[in-house]
Amino acid sequence: MKQSRIAEQTNPERRRFLEICGRYGFTTAVLGSIGGYLWSDDAIAQTAADEEAKQKAAKSTMLFATEYKNEDWSHLPIPQSQFKSNLEASSKNAIYVKLHPAGQLGIGAALAQKIQGGTVQGGGVSLSNFSPYAPAVDLINIPFWCGENQKFANLVTSRAWNDEITPKVTQRGYQPIFYFTMDSRTISSRKGFRPVKVPGDMQGMKMRVPPSQLLQTFYRLAGANPTVVPWGETATAMKQGVADGLDPAIAPLYTFGFTDILGHLTVVRSVSDAQMFAANAGWYQALPKDLQTAFDAAAERTQQESFAQIEKARAVSIAEFKKAGAQFYAVNASEYKQWVEACGEPRKEWEEFKVKFAGSVANFEKLKAAANTKGPITVSEFTS
Repeated sequence: MKQSRIAEQTNPERRRFLEICGRYGFTTAVLGSIGGYLWSDDAIAQTAADEEAKQKAAKSTMLFATEYKNEDWSHLPIPQSQFKSNLEASSKNAIYVKLHPAGQLGIGAALAQKIQGGTVQGGGVSLSNFSPYAPAVDLINIPFWCGENQKFANLVTSRAWNDEITPKVTQRGYQPIFYFTMDSRTISSRKGFRPVKVPGDMQGMKMRVPPSQLLQTFYRLAGANPTVVPWGETATAMKQGVADGLDPAIAPLYTFGFTDILGHLTVVRSVSDAQMFAANAGWYQALPKDLQTAFDAAAERTQQESFAQIEKARAVSIAEFKKAGAQFYAVNASEYKQWVEACGEPRKEWEEFKVKFAGSVANFEKLKAAANTKGPITVSEFTS
């Protein structure tokens, strides 16, 4: 990863990008990069003027932050530029979206806290990192009930989810824009460590986890030793053997430079590597009703675009991992059964979490039924 950062710093396009940031601002640089006119002074100047005019004319400005670069879209289904475009178009430029990608305004739980506090009007964070501030979303991390992409899409577009979970999130200061996933989480091990196909392979494994109590419980039931490691320190922990494995989906693992670290990536269809675009609830509720309607329409369109991008992003990421010698595996039916029996949703250990996050076991069963009922979005799954 160190080499990739050095290459990035010396890359002429990156230097040009930073130069434009200094002269015209980050949003203009992003639009120039995406539009393919980064080297055209006239086009860049015109874009800067257009953006300035749009912001001045808008009734409301939304600072929108993520930890991802806009150019990651080809190999990561994080639709921040798409959301900006869709929301400005849907609101007829009454809402101006000022993007702050690449961790400019924070990452992970720190960014989630800023959105909650209103320092940032909106952003994208994993549900695991939202969970300390909006615990109900951690329900997703109970394993083996909505780990497949299709079940996750069914669930988060369902009436049951909107009735049972969304109000709990809103009460914590967030207005969900939409939920999406980057694919099912993997169980990926560093080079030199064994591949993981069944729970027995995790015995004694030092598993890096995000700050989700449920994911920690999951891997403990599987026989691993879960350890919370800040995301920014994870690559070093893997290289030094402080951690043997981690669980993000394939695309984010590639995006964050783990190609030279991982030897085996296994998809067990346990938990979605789920994300949420969320707005500060107070900011959203202060919008006029017509702009709330435009906002919701833009959110629905962007959610569909994100789910459609999963298969393309996955293919690019897998190809790059294979070049580095990594091996992929998807568990078969017999192996999947072993996972469910060892640490899956039917186990009694999960009942307290079902009650805590869904309100009752009966409510959880409603959500489970929704996950198993085809919704409006069709999503691809990983197959080895």
